[in-house]
Amino acid sequence: MRQHLISLSKSLIILSSIIILTSCGSRKDLVYFQDEPITDQSLSELDNNFEIRYKPNDILTIDVTSQNIESVLPFNLPAISYNTVGGATEQGTVVRQTYLLDPQGNIEFPTLGTIKMGGLTRTEATTMLKEIISEYVNEFIVNIRLVNFTITVNGEVNKPGNYIVQGERISLIQALGLAGDLTIYGKRDNIFLIREVDGKKKYAKYDLTSINVVNSPVYYLSQNDIIYVEPNNAKIKTSTYNPNTGVLISAISTLATIAAIFIIRN
Repeated sequence: MRQHLISLSKSLIILSSIIILTSCGSRKDLVYFQDEPITDQSLSELDNNFEIRYKPNDILTIDVTSQNIESVLPFNLPAISYNTVGGATEQGTVVRQTYLLDPQGNIEFPTLGTIKMGGLTRTEATTMLKEIISEYVNEFIVNIRLVNFTITVNGEVNKPGNYIVQGERISLIQALGLAGDLTIYGKRDNIFLIREVDGKKKYAKYDLTSINVVNSPVYYLSQNDIIYVEPNNAKIKTSTYNPNTGVLISAISTLATIAAIFIIRN
C-alpha cells in the first residue's frame, strides 16, 4: 500500500509539472509583427525633423484674419450654426468648418479654388497662402492648425489606444506617457514603430534601455504613427494560463498532499 501511495504521489507531481509546462504560451502565439525585418535602411528613409508634413485625410483649420474683417471674409469658411436640442432658436451651437485633404493632398479653398497642401509643413503652407492672398489683401494673418493629429499606442502599456495630440510635436517618451507608460511586462529594448511615408509603410524599432534613443531619427512622431510595445518572456510564458488549469493543478496538488500524509502515517 505504501509503495502504491509513493508511486501515486510521484505520478501526481509529474502530471502537475506537465500541465504547467504545456500551459505556457509562445512568442509566436502572442507577439505582433514578427516577420518584418528592421534594418538601418529602414531608419535612413525617415528623418528626425519633428515638423510634420500634411498628408491625405488630415483635417485642418485655416483662419485668415485682419483688422479689416470684411477684406478677408472671402478667404474664410463660414461657421455653421445648429439649433440646440429641443428646438430652441435663441441659442445654437456654432461649428467651425474644416478642410479635409483629399487622396491627392488637395483642399478646396474659398475664392482660390483647389490648393495643394499635401507634403507641406505648416510653415511652408502658411507662406504659400500668404503669397497668394497678398494679391488681394494687405496686412493679414494666416493661422493653420492640424486638428486630427492622432497616434496609436498598443501592446504592453497601461492604457493602450488612440490619442489625439494637442499641438504638432510629440516624442516617443511623451506618447508612452499618454498611454500610462509600459507595464512591467513591456520589453524595453524592442518597441516597434509603423509609419506611412508617401503611401508606403516604413518600420523602425526603439531601445529604451539606451540614452541614444533620444537621438533616433524617429524619436519625434508623425501623425498616424503606430507604436507597439512587445511583451517580454515573463508575459509570454503566462499568456495561455487558463483558470481551469489552475483548479486542476490545485486538485492534483491536494491529492498528492493526501497521499504524502498517508505515507508518513504508515
